[in-house]
Amino acid sequence: MSESHITTLNVEHGIVARLGAFIELLKLRLSFLVVFSSAFGYILGSSGSFEWMSLLMFCLGGFLISGSAVTLNQVSEIEYDRKMKRTKSRPLPTERVFDKEALIYAVILAVAGTLVLFYFTNILTTVLSIVSLVLYVFVYTPLKRVGPIAVLVGAIPGALPPLLGWTAATGMVSHEALIIFGIQFIWQFPHFWAIAWIADEDYKKAGFKLLPGNGEKNINTAFQIMIYTLFLIPLGLLPTVFGLTGVISGAIATLCGVLFLAQTFRHMKNCNRNTALSIMYSSFLYLPIVQIAYLIDKI
Repeated sequence: MSESHITTLNVEHGIVARLGAFIELLKLRLSFLVVFSSAFGYILGSSGSFEWMSLLMFCLGGFLISGSAVTLNQVSEIEYDRKMKRTKSRPLPTERVFDKEALIYAVILAVAGTLVLFYFTNILTTVLSIVSLVLYVFVYTPLKRVGPIAVLVGAIPGALPPLLGWTAATGMVSHEALIIFGIQFIWQFPHFWAIAWIADEDYKKAGFKLLPGNGEKNINTAFQIMIYTLFLIPLGLLPTVFGLTGVISGAIATLCGVLFLAQTFRHMKNCNRNTALSIMYSSFLYLPIVQIAYLIDKI
């Protein structure tokens, strides 16, 4: 193999690695969850009658805004990410991408996402998307080192995607939009706290204080996780009560809520990593199953 061929291969590998690092900044799993919840709200608000191109462009805009938010989050937390085992291999701590590059990248994503949403949806959805980004990056992120109030603040942008989908489809914030927002808002608490329980040692290295109460992994924290999960059961019935969806999805949401709640009782009994993992996995299953049930029942 010639020297020039080897040089070309090295350059190509370097370009691919760089592109991979920039893609990694987007936190694809989180961003796709945002897109899924947004699409759920959009389809639900459209009552199943919508243009696929409009939905796709709305999802693209939401994905770009979400990618910008998580990238800016990583830019502001480079030093903290270097201290934690779960984050020290990210592109910024490892300098596969430099902070100035990531900042420019995030701005481009934010501008592109805003333009897409403004052109293909409406001003309300666009403004709420910007508000979500600002809350996540400039309020929630610094509050993580202050106390568990960060979870309350972070739950707002975390719950906005389905509401944004509804406003994109209808152009207004109605009681139906607030219901689907409320379900995802309350869901954030057991979800966040289960993750914070599992990653507690890592979080303490970075000074993050996300567990409720005194920030300890004890029965009091487990009890609060249970209480917020309990609220999901009546909340899950509200779409049926208000005629947004039918009885079948209400029954599925109730069953999922009961099974989710059962994991929190196990956690209260044992208060260990395994039961916290069960809550985390249950939270990952609960939201998409319930939202898909609502969609199928509505359509």
